[in-house]
Amino acid sequence: MTSITDPGPQELLSAPNYAVVSTVNKDGSIHSTIVWVSSEGDEIAVNSAVGRLWPTNLERDPHISVVVFESGNPYHFVEIRGTATGSIDGADEHINRLAKKYIDQDEYPFRQPGEQRIKFVIDPERVRYVKQG
Repeated sequence: MTSITDPGPQELLSAPNYAVVSTVNKDGSIHSTIVWVSSEGDEIAVNSAVGRLWPTNLERDPHISVVVFESGNPYHFVEIRGTATGSIDGADEHINRLAKKYIDQDEYPFRQPGEQRIKFVIDPERVRYVKQG
C-alpha cells in the first residue's frame, strides 16, 4: 500500500504543487477547491479561514479527499482520502510557512481584516500515487 511518506508522494508534497480539496456539502453534493498543502510527517495539512465553505463542511463531516498534482503534468499526482481535524492553534504560523513555499513571502499577504485562520491535519486512510508522462 502506498504511503504519503513514499518517495513519489513526498516529491509532490514537498514541491509547491497545488492541491484540490473535496469535501461534502450539507446537501450531500461535493465541493472542490484549490489550496496550498504541506507535508506533516505521515499526515498532510491544509489551511483556510474560519467560516469559508470547505472548512465548515469539514467541521460537520471530517471526510476529505485531497489530490496533489505536479505543475505541468496533471497525470503525476497523489490522491489522499481520510479524515481532517481542524485547529486554530498554529494556523497563522502554518499559513506563513505555506506562503513561503508557494509565493516566497515570509508572511501570508492575503489576510482579510478580522480573519481567523484554521489548519486541518489530514489522517490518510487511502493513498493512491500515479506517475504518467
